[in-house]
Amino acid sequence: MLLYMSNSARETTSTPLHSVSVAGAVVRQDGRLLAIRRADNGTWELPGGVLELTEAPEEGVAREVWEETGIRVEVEELTGVYKNTTRGIVALVFRCKPSGGEERTSTESTAVEWLTPEEITARMTEVYAVRLLDALDDKGPHVRSHDGRHLLEKSA
Repeated sequence: MLLYMSNSARETTSTPLHSVSVAGAVVRQDGRLLAIRRADNGTWELPGGVLELTEAPEEGVAREVWEETGIRVEVEELTGVYKNTTRGIVALVFRCKPSGGEERTSTESTAVEWLTPEEITARMTEVYAVRLLDALDDKGPHVRSHDGRHLLEKSA
């Protein structure tokens, strides 16, 4: 039996739109993590960006890390899903290991560095630092929401 469901109830309200981004938590054998200083706002973050419509998340991560840092990666596993409730962005973060290339900046990055977890905490805002630190433990994938500046507590 075929059922028809009307969208008329939803026509009066808009459907929320979300953007999906991907980022690489690239971990070297010595435990240092790859980070970039963004060209547009000067903040330190993980390399990443908007997932293209036709690409798989793992392909998007590898592309974004390469474009922004010059480092080739092997994508290992999903370590977290992070939602910016203010901007409607859902970010998928994957732990990766470097597999080639050399550090270089790009039009999107003014610095590329391998940082310790302590340096990550000191240089990055909480909502970005936690993404890299989450990738270091084996308790993921983590699911967190934030308002762009602060992590939001999980509802009970």
